Amino acid sequence: QVQLVESGGGLVQAGGSLRLSCAASGITFSDYRMGWFRQAPGKEREFVQAINRPGDRTYSADSVKGRFTISRDNAKNMVYLQMNNLKPEDTAVYACAAVRGGLITIARYYDYWGQGTQVTVSS
Repeated sequence: QVQLVESGGGLVQAGGSLRLSCAASGITFSDYRMGWFRQAPGKEREFVQAINRPGDRTYSADSVKGRFTISRDNAKNMVYLQMNNLKPEDTAVYACAAVRGGLITIARYYDYWGQGTQVTVSS
């Protein structure tokens, strides 16, 4: 019943931009904090960015600060990740997730997860 579906991934050259989208259904979207996480092969899942329920406060990993921007549209049940100045080390599967309670930067607290979308940055 609960679904989070990511889209917008693909192949881009270093320095380029990409915008990821996540569509949520089966939940009262505005009741959930939303986050983006990523995982590269052989690496642990990594926090990227998160946003509070109203969308007026964001949290960011140092590795993407100043390059990525998370946003949400509660009327459309959508969360976005605008990625600029992409680097090869950004290559990973990016997943969106929803959490009601707990620390917003820690994956284990999240209640629901999307399957993820592949982002590949070439040099």
